[in-house]
Amino acid sequence: MNDTSSPETELILIRITGIDRLGLTAAVSNILARYHVDVLDIGQSDIHNTLSLGILIKARSDESGSILKELLFKATELRVTVNFEPISVSDYENWVSLQGKNRYILTLLARKITAKQIAAVTSIIAQQHLNIDAIKRLTGRLPLNKEEAKSRACIEFSLRGTPLDREQLNAQLMEMAPKLGVDYSLQIDNMYRRMRRLICFDMDSTLIETEVIDELAKRAGVGEQVAAITERAMRGEIDFIESFTERVALLKGLDVSVMQEIAESLPITEGVDRLMYVLKRYGYKIAILSGGFTYFGRYLADKYGIDYVYANELEVADGKLTGRYVGEVVDGRRKAELLRLIAQVEKVDIAQTIAVGDGANDLPMLGVAGLGIAFHAKPKVVANARQSINTIGLDGVLYFLGFKDSYLEDKGRL
Repeated sequence: MNDTSSPETELILIRITGIDRLGLTAAVSNILARYHVDVLDIGQSDIHNTLSLGILIKARSDESGSILKELLFKATELRVTVNFEPISVSDYENWVSLQGKNRYILTLLARKITAKQIAAVTSIIAQQHLNIDAIKRLTGRLPLNKEEAKSRACIEFSLRGTPLDREQLNAQLMEMAPKLGVDYSLQIDNMYRRMRRLICFDMDSTLIETEVIDELAKRAGVGEQVAAITERAMRGEIDFIESFTERVALLKGLDVSVMQEIAESLPITEGVDRLMYVLKRYGYKIAILSGGFTYFGRYLADKYGIDYVYANELEVADGKLTGRYVGEVVDGRRKAELLRLIAQVEKVDIAQTIAVGDGANDLPMLGVAGLGIAFHAKPKVVANARQSINTIGLDGVLYFLGFKDSYLEDKGRL
């Protein structure tokens, strides 16, 4: 075959659209195969049984007319539309040069996806001079009668180029998200994004829809006092260790038997069952790094097969809490240290790690992890996290990892 620049060859972009049919792509490629053409690029998508197929070929100039004629006859037979566009060598070489540009994945997540959301995000993309290479739906098609309260919808944009201003891009997306009821994740599209291996979760208000220390405090009759301190700590208004010591002291004298009662009635966050099943199925190592208590972390670890639990140990004497704790407090600094340590033990690059949490004490590990996700978090945490989920359950994490519902089908569990 002659070089691309030779006058004896032509570059032709073939576009085929219409109702998808079994064997359509095979029929087209068999015609091209008879003429021994080179396929320089190919892409296909199917939206509600409507096919869009593009093929860029290099063919001999003296055979191109015959190729196009055969394709036109086949298109008529298959009842699809075919268009041809000659591509110059300079246009092709320019396209090749663009392949070296930065690539990003922008994920949109919500209870439902609306045209208003897509219009807003694509306008931001255009303003930043980024090109959309592909758009992919990660969630299954929503039944029209499905309750919106538990629905989930996600689309993924593959972007190419360099943003005019990366900080401004993030600021624009962050401003847009709460206004339109959508979450987003913007990640560099590299090998680490596709090879995450370790995920670390906060426990209270992340894996479970409560703060366990507040539940203990209610049983001890000091619920309002402890809840007020907890809220201030989660907002980052007071030092975590100081607030933790104050709260634990208020639990003095509480019978230890209430811990089992609380554990058995923990309100599990929406999406946790599905998320844990998928993570275990695909070989992720899972850790709980919590400013809560080891008793409840171990309970969840037994329930979901979680690999590591690091939390705080309450001191017990004569079957009652003493109002003190044992060992080092797992605060924000310690969570980040533990994430690094577990990654080292598991021989996982830090770029392959994920951290998920809701409080100010989670920010250090969210910053250290390759992918840090604030989950239904306090405003300060959302403002400082690179990604956040505020619209759906914890299984939204799966879409930020690139999972499609079609990969995860298991009628017994999903």
